[in-house]
Amino acid sequence: MRPAGEKSRRSASRPAPRPPCVSVANASRRRWKNSAGNSLPEIREDPLSGRLSLVAPERGRRPHDFQPLPETAETGPCPFCPGNEHLTPPELLRLTGPEGDWSVRVVPNKFAALVPGKADPPPSDLFVVLPGVGRHEVIIETPEHERALAELSPSQVLRVLEAFRQRKEAFQAEGWRYGLFFKNHGARAGASRRHSHSQVLALPFLPPLLKREFARLEEFRHRKGRCLFCEMVEKERREPRKILESENFLAAAAFAPRQPLETWILHKAHGRPFDTLEERELLEFAEVLLHLLRALNRIVPNLPYNFFLHLEPLKGPFPEDFHWHLELVPALTRVAGFEWGAEAYIVPVAPEEAAAWLREA
Repeated sequence: MRPAGEKSRRSASRPAPRPPCVSVANASRRRWKNSAGNSLPEIREDPLSGRLSLVAPERGRRPHDFQPLPETAETGPCPFCPGNEHLTPPELLRLTGPEGDWSVRVVPNKFAALVPGKADPPPSDLFVVLPGVGRHEVIIETPEHERALAELSPSQVLRVLEAFRQRKEAFQAEGWRYGLFFKNHGARAGASRRHSHSQVLALPFLPPLLKREFARLEEFRHRKGRCLFCEMVEKERREPRKILESENFLAAAAFAPRQPLETWILHKAHGRPFDTLEERELLEFAEVLLHLLRALNRIVPNLPYNFFLHLEPLKGPFPEDFHWHLELVPALTRVAGFEWGAEAYIVPVAPEEAAAWLREA
């Protein structure tokens, strides 16, 4: 597995490459050109969600211009470290490593957004109110306090994914509608603790974003007679947004990003839900994810980011054209009035430029 256009594997320990166009004079000579051959901003529509992005590289931002917020020093013992297991709620799942000690733990979130209970059917009213029931859990990804996800081995990330899959199966058995797996890394991205962890929620509803994706998949099938995801994969393989491709996955800079350096990992196979993946396929996915995280960190050290998996619902119908995928969204620019008012995003780095930097990183 190798980034598109790379001729040899580069050492992860070498100094971070300087992105092109680091000076104003150089930027003026090598400025990004849009699809019309000029440097005007572009309004792009994400084919999957319909979300709009204003790609405005004229603002002159480069990845090295973004400085993550310094991490706040933690006080007191870390509840996620070995020896402090008594500081967390009783664990729900424990996976062991080669030495026999715990490698991954899953515990209830102490500050849960949802609480266990029964989901009632929504009332037919103008202002719908439902009880906030569900499950909210924390996946402690490693016993090592200072190790970020990007620094873990593929086999350790595989254990994290396996822990999520087991909890997802438990949510399905309990009758929940959707299982959401996500990660916040860094203070700017909303992480409350330095010790590497992700979160998983059992939801009594299908997220509205998934509803929009499903509707656009069905509309595309009706209009074009083809699978929108398969079309995306085929097109992105030939586009400059492609970062790397493996046997089962394609990683590309998002066509209509919400943040600079936003990247997606698409599962290429049609009709293969997440639950059907074999261990070797999950390991392959872990390797692709680690490659992206390490490349991003070489461009913006200590990059704050969020990622989330969009998966099939735990129950209920969904389009047969749906391909599960991961969306990785760095937290580099602030969401402000334009984004809230227009539900669109201004991005000062063209995805085609971002992909080039990531291929070279």
